[in-house]
Amino acid sequence: MLITNKIWGYRALYTMIIAGLAYFIIFNYATLYGFLIAFKDFRPRLGILGSPWVGLKHFRAVFSNPEFTLILRNTMVISFGKLLTAFPAPILLALLLNELKSQRYKRVVQSILYIPHFISWVIMAGIFQNLFSVTTGIIPMFLRNFGMDMPSLMADPNYFIGFLFTTNVWKTMGWGTIIYLAAISGINPELYESAVIDGCNRFQQALRITLPCISYTIVILLVINMGSIMSAGFDQIFNLMGSRTTSVANIIDTYAYYLGIRGGRFEWATVVGMFKAAVNCTMLFTVNWIAGKISESSPL
Repeated sequence: MLITNKIWGYRALYTMIIAGLAYFIIFNYATLYGFLIAFKDFRPRLGILGSPWVGLKHFRAVFSNPEFTLILRNTMVISFGKLLTAFPAPILLALLLNELKSQRYKRVVQSILYIPHFISWVIMAGIFQNLFSVTTGIIPMFLRNFGMDMPSLMADPNYFIGFLFTTNVWKTMGWGTIIYLAAISGINPELYESAVIDGCNRFQQALRITLPCISYTIVILLVINMGSIMSAGFDQIFNLMGSRTTSVANIIDTYAYYLGIRGGRFEWATVVGMFKAAVNCTMLFTVNWIAGKISESSPL
């Protein structure tokens, strides 16, 4: 009865979570039913339950396919590369923004840095094509006027991965600073005053006060990022990848798309999706466990 009274007392708050809860139930949990396709020779006219059961046939076919090894390698390289480049960038940017004295200038800089987040990768791909295409791009044509040649960043496999990392950092780091700046704003100003009395400069204050005080936030976001480590960025790669860069940029998400949507091999695409979900879940709990051992309290 006491619990019922508490729920009724906070009924407005519980009502607010209904939409979010319904989203996860419909799109994240109800869809788990579709995993049965991986164990069947799926026939759309028969439906999932009516299709014949084949056990682990499709798992053996996918994992024995040499192409899957290449796809897995590409996914791991791009995922961990993005983590190493894009994860520290918002932290460093938040520390720099925190040092700005003029609040008006700070707000202007933040607004400019947030803009790329709201531009879709479809539009981004068009912008990058107009800028960096070796045939029609503005920058290569400008450099050719001075006798200089620019490598094909979007078509050369040797440069494409670095191009992915760079554009991903540019698009995400501004938006990523929001949480870190909020965490920094909650730090007790008296800590900085004490540091000044002790003779600490601004760099030492950031290193010994700001970073330790937001370390818990950093760990939480790191754990969340590791929980989606196999999601290397479908939107970005699908819109930027070309025929010449498929060998280095084709990842699990694009592989599943080409198998399922274009190729009609729904069973293989489901197997790939199950594998991705299993790895993400394992990484989430593993990193969370490690973080808990280090900090003596689990972030999640």
